[in-house]
Amino acid sequence: MDIRKLDRTAVLETVRLVRQADPTHWDLPTPCAGWTLRRLVAHMAGQHHGFAAAAAGGGADLADWRPVETGGDPSAAYRDAAWTAIDAFARPGALTREFTLPEISTTVRFPATVAIGFHFLDHVVHGWDVARTLGVPLELDEATTEAALAFALRVPDDERRLVADPLFRPALPPPSGASTLDLVLTSLGRSPDWSAAPAR
Repeated sequence: MDIRKLDRTAVLETVRLVRQADPTHWDLPTPCAGWTLRRLVAHMAGQHHGFAAAAAGGGADLADWRPVETGGDPSAAYRDAAWTAIDAFARPGALTREFTLPEISTTVRFPATVAIGFHFLDHVVHGWDVARTLGVPLELDEATTEAALAFALRVPDDERRLVADPLFRPALPPPSGASTLDLVLTSLGRSPDWSAAPAR
């Protein structure tokens, strides 16, 4: 499994999706409770910059991870941030580093393949968040979603999911006939049936 290839696939899918947003979409709610699409995309862009810093040997400063001010052209700002991470992971030596990921641990450093796996999983899930917000399909092949499921099932479903603003909510039971992507989502506390439409 080439984690950099998987990550690039997932991240470029998020770029494709974000490009479809127009000015009427940025204030829409997303599956991330309390977050508009603009806030979600700013967070995703910040994560790209943070991981790029970690790939270069930095990343310990939480300022590296702060959401990006996307300004008047959020799609362009997001695209640029995405390529910052893709390019950082592709540099010689990146796969031999240990990454500092302070949002996960301030005491443990992570092997590059594990850290890039976190980034990959995050952007499969956030890609789905963006797709659901826009009402368009997430276009990832089965091999990519199967790899995402393998990473998702390694995420502990413990008390850390019960704190305020957790990285992931407690796992949900999968629906009958769940797809691989559905299993990724439910294992991380997202409902595949989420909709921005108000209940009737």
